Amino acid sequence: MISILGNPLAGATRHEKALIINCGSSSVKYACFDSSDPRRVLRGRVERLRGPDTRLLHRSGTQEILQQLPSGGYEQALHAILQLLAGAEPAQATHTSSPTFIAHRVVHGGEQFSAPAVVDDAVLARLEFLNNLAPLHNPANVAGIIAARRVFPGIPHVAVFDTAFHQTLPPHAYLYALPYELYQNHHVRRYGFHGASHAYAALAGARTLGRSAEHLRIITCHLGAGASVCAVNQGCSVDTSMGFTPSEGLVMSTRCGDLDPAVVPFLQRITGMNYEEVEKLLNHHSGVAGLTGLGGDMIEIERQAELGHPRARLALAIYAYRLKKYLGAYAAVMGGVDLVVFTGGVGQGSPWIREQALQGLEFLGIELDTARNRHARGHDEICRITSAAARVPVLIVPADEEWMLAREALRALNQA
Repeated sequence: MISILGNPLAGATRHEKALIINCGSSSVKYACFDSSDPRRVLRGRVERLRGPDTRLLHRSGTQEILQQLPSGGYEQALHAILQLLAGAEPAQATHTSSPTFIAHRVVHGGEQFSAPAVVDDAVLARLEFLNNLAPLHNPANVAGIIAARRVFPGIPHVAVFDTAFHQTLPPHAYLYALPYELYQNHHVRRYGFHGASHAYAALAGARTLGRSAEHLRIITCHLGAGASVCAVNQGCSVDTSMGFTPSEGLVMSTRCGDLDPAVVPFLQRITGMNYEEVEKLLNHHSGVAGLTGLGGDMIEIERQAELGHPRARLALAIYAYRLKKYLGAYAAVMGGVDLVVFTGGVGQGSPWIREQALQGLEFLGIELDTARNRHARGHDEICRITSAAARVPVLIVPADEEWMLAREALRALNQA
């Protein structure tokens, strides 16, 4: 997939090769961009870390490589990626296979990081301090940075934060109605996540229309295992559905989304569960998985719904209804909407969710073309799913967070 936005390293004053790393608890996703060869994008992931069936899946254009790896952690995975990138280089290449800088996705930057940060020991210590804000994500991100600095010494490492794009939220959007001291002393507020994905979707969507995001009111919908919606007004995030953690907002694969906070002490009281058990319930056993009892795979849930499974049909209806409420709310927040964008695995791959969420929104200027929508399933190109006469276009934009991470990291290095 070649981004409509072109090469993220465009404008580099010297040859740059960016390696983008996204470390999860059991996987490492990566992408490699080269300023001297803008159409050559290498992507892949190492799955099942520390398990008996660790494997590396690599893609370069139409070529795909699958390698079985010995069980190991982040360092072993990164060494395997480096070796593969070296072997994937064209024989006539005059530059080395080693990256000139590495960009790391970090989920939570708190209020300490409102922009990408070049990693040194002091920055790393501040990152580790933030682990308690996103215990499901940040520890893996930080462990990946530590490992990468050992595997790739002597080159810049840049942390790029999911939360940074949402630092433009105004106080009336990010503050909770709690005692103000909890914000002052403990930084309890809405942070928002999926920032790189929302930023890319807004930019690519606007470019597709031949417009600038700075002149549009855009609602971006990142729908995957985790899901969030963002109101992007004049190029800036002004509201978003995820909050203090990635658990707030939409119904997700295994997360419940918006919930009356009194449910937590109620569950503790009637079930005897402690806080950790309730937290695990809300994050790992809720969402469509909890509603259906069928797990969190949306493809399987849709298949079961088509077969008439009542709880699968109900779960999808709840999922789409919650999304529709946010679409209406964010149109109200911005005084209207000029563009809606769907991205992420579910956003790109589920015509049913899109149709149900957009149904009845003609009063906003959204008129779905049912045939276009049903045909647009998992495509690798941007496509429009509204009628030609619709005042508000709705686009599907393939997710490319790595593109955004590369661009933001290069900007940070140029300003350092």
